[in-house]
Amino acid sequence: MWQRTLVWAVLVIAVAVPIVAAADSPLLAWREPVYIAAGFAGVVAMALLLFQPLLAAGLLPGISLLRGRLVHRWVGSALVLAVVIHVGALWVTSPPDVVDALLFSSPTPFSAWGVIAMWAVFASALLAALRPRLRLQPRRWRLAHTSLAAVIVVGSVVHAMLIEGTMELVSKTVLCTLVLAATVKAIADLRVWTKPLR
Repeated sequence: MWQRTLVWAVLVIAVAVPIVAAADSPLLAWREPVYIAAGFAGVVAMALLLFQPLLAAGLLPGISLLRGRLVHRWVGSALVLAVVIHVGALWVTSPPDVVDALLFSSPTPFSAWGVIAMWAVFASALLAALRPRLRLQPRRWRLAHTSLAAVIVVGSVVHAMLIEGTMELVSKTVLCTLVLAATVKAIADLRVWTKPLR
């Protein structure tokens, strides 16, 4: 029982601290609401990424594998929405910067990683939505979906770590490390590959 409580406590702290620290960032002073919304949508997206592999692999205590994968779909939809808000709000604040990022011509390296992660999020969501029509074997579908998830996580973590923005460095680093660790654990766990998807 105490182990379950400890795991959930760590997850809540890992998500809450970066959000609270971002809200207290001096870089938000005098910023327009749309810019603040863009930043927080990015922070929320990173927080959601922590739960996705844990849900998919049935690694969250108190949540069965079947229920976890159901929640995984809903969290995935929320992740897509967070990315859309993040990019859309940035477009409102500075369309040229977003165009440069989408064309991979931005001078800031973090932009390219963010765009790669964004397209992987959309591709992963599309793959999930079209799964019944694609009629892929479960193992092949799982491999494709998990591969895209790995691209999302790596791209998002590098994107976040390269940005000197609203997220506080230490809490951001801890969150990104946990996201990577959770993803590696989920991919390495044989249950991800052997148990049938519902």
